[in-house]
Amino acid sequence: MFELDAEFWVAVAFVVFLGVMIYFGVHQMMVKGIDSRRDRIKAELDDALRLKEEAQDLLAQYRRKQHEAVQEAAQIVAGATAEAERMMSEAKAKTEEFIARRSKMAEAKIAQAEAQAVADVRGAAAEAAVVAAEKILGQMVKGDLAEGLIVKAIDEVKSKLH
Repeated sequence: MFELDAEFWVAVAFVVFLGVMIYFGVHQMMVKGIDSRRDRIKAELDDALRLKEEAQDLLAQYRRKQHEAVQEAAQIVAGATAEAERMMSEAKAKTEEFIARRSKMAEAKIAQAEAQAVADVRGAAAEAAVVAAEKILGQMVKGDLAEGLIVKAIDEVKSKLH
């Protein structure tokens, strides 16, 4: 027979090895292992994608809330500024009203004091005129006629000066 060399026997052993592997279904086990690993990796990728989408949704929500908070803060600041300006204008108006009222009261008191001073001066002038008239008439006219003229003159001066 012909001489069988080592390469032939290696080839035969390899074919037998493959046959045993196929007979015991090793190739199916390998395919199942690869498939299960592929499914596991796919599930992990799907979970990672789902988590990424959830994280993006949360980030969008937080950014929206932050934007709303910034707007609300701006509205609060604007409202507080408007309220402060309104209070300042009210305080200014009240102060001006108070000053005007006090000025009117002071002017009224001054006018009253002036009227009182004029009345006092008129009264003093009337008294001085009466005294002067009494002296002058007393020196010029004597008797009952003098008394009547003095009383009449005093009454006239008083009625004209008051």
